Amino acid sequence: MKCTVVFLVLSMVVLMVEPGECIWRALFHGTKKDLEDQQLEKQLEQLEQLDKLDYNPRRPALD
Repeated sequence: MKCTVVFLVLSMVVLMVEPGECIWRALFHGTKKDLEDQQLEKQLEQLEQLDKLDYNPRRPALD
């Protein structure tokens, strides 16, 4: 019985939405934005780790 009610309610929601409204686009846009933010944070952490490395270009090469 619960499944039937859920199905009917969701069907009504889908049928009542006007053509210009799209909740899926809003949801996926937010998810995409979150993923991009996570990737940028990861890249920033990697750059910060590289900044911590001791880099001396004048150090003589070991043969």
